[in-house]
Amino acid sequence: MLAYYFRLALRSFRRNKILTALMVIAIGLGIGASMTTLTVFHVLSGDPIPQKSDRLFAVQVDPRPMLGYQAGEEPEDQVTRFDGEALLRERQAKRQALMTGGGVTVEPDKASLRPFDTDARYTSTDFFAMFDTPFQYGRGWPVADDDGHARVAVISHTLNQKLFDGADSTGKAIRMDGNTFTVVGVLDEWNPNPHFYDLETGRYGSSEDVYLPFSTAMDLKLGRNGNMNCWGNSNGDETAVNAPCTWLQYWVELPSASDAADYRAYLENYSSQQKAAGRFQRPSNVRLRNVMEWLDYKQVVPSDVRLQLWLAMGFLLVCLINTVGLLLAKFLRRSGEIGVRRALGASRGQIFLQSLVEAGTVGLAGGLLGLVLALIGLYAVRQQPVDYAKLATLDGQMLLLTLGLTLIASLLAGFLPALRAMQVTPAIQLKTQ
Repeated sequence: MLAYYFRLALRSFRRNKILTALMVIAIGLGIGASMTTLTVFHVLSGDPIPQKSDRLFAVQVDPRPMLGYQAGEEPEDQVTRFDGEALLRERQAKRQALMTGGGVTVEPDKASLRPFDTDARYTSTDFFAMFDTPFQYGRGWPVADDDGHARVAVISHTLNQKLFDGADSTGKAIRMDGNTFTVVGVLDEWNPNPHFYDLETGRYGSSEDVYLPFSTAMDLKLGRNGNMNCWGNSNGDETAVNAPCTWLQYWVELPSASDAADYRAYLENYSSQQKAAGRFQRPSNVRLRNVMEWLDYKQVVPSDVRLQLWLAMGFLLVCLINTVGLLLAKFLRRSGEIGVRRALGASRGQIFLQSLVEAGTVGLAGGLLGLVLALIGLYAVRQQPVDYAKLATLDGQMLLLTLGLTLIASLLAGFLPALRAMQVTPAIQLKTQ
């Protein structure tokens, strides 16, 4: 029966080509605009590490002086080197990682390559286990290398391809900034977006190519990047242990809610101890946010993307309203045909179903047009000079959502016209024939 109604719908389209084209275009434009913005929003607001995002927490304490203090305000987003190293030494979490972004100059042995700059991350050994970084070769360095300021490095899959043609490079030497490091691990493809563990060096884009022990990077005074907030006198060295500057990220892994509560209490106690020692001046003010809470707090999704999403959804609604009007006009023009069908024995339910199938067929055609328009729209987004541009692609999940949204939209648009069509009175229509 549905196949028969589908054939009737196609026959109706041929009789009303202009009206059908207008409905297809209306739905296509609405679906195309909404799916373009919805896909961008989906990419930017997604969970970058869904398997454990509820167990990873960004640590915040407040070491600032009383000058400018306002009760209830947020603490610093980052930590000082003194606090970061103190928390790392005490190791009160299952895993903990102190880190900052940096940059190094790689000096290749290959004659075909000239020295080049690349992004680096100075961190501690738990970084790799905490964030589930996949290894192609080797592993991360042990805790002893953190404590011993060892000159070891983990490199990315991309850098390994460039320097060692993709071969197992563990145990080989790599020179950076005039220093020689031993490669202990090579990451497989890994690029979480948003760049949740350090939003100060860029929210979207590629992960770093080089990972070094934080202690080693500080010894060698390697270049760093990212935001820094200072107060008081740093004596010219803003990265020194006692410098009054926040510039480091500190993350912990806590297996359960009770562990998170215990660690929060530990941070409160640590803040009280530092205040008693004269380092902290403000009342204890700590935060412990998991990954998604951290992304929400940092407002990672740009406000213009949210606005574009609402505007596109509003445009889709306008397109659906227009489609409802066009379908009503189309079905009412066929009142005589519907009356004859009713007189020949068709029930109201059959008329309703036939009308819905016709509306769904219009929606299917509009959805295909909308999919093409969405692909064009996403291509246009990828040409924009923004850091998230290259992420704007239509994955399988969004493709299914497009098809589902198309079906729902077309059925919603067809419901009222179909309801109106099924109420056509056969006797009145037959008298006018």
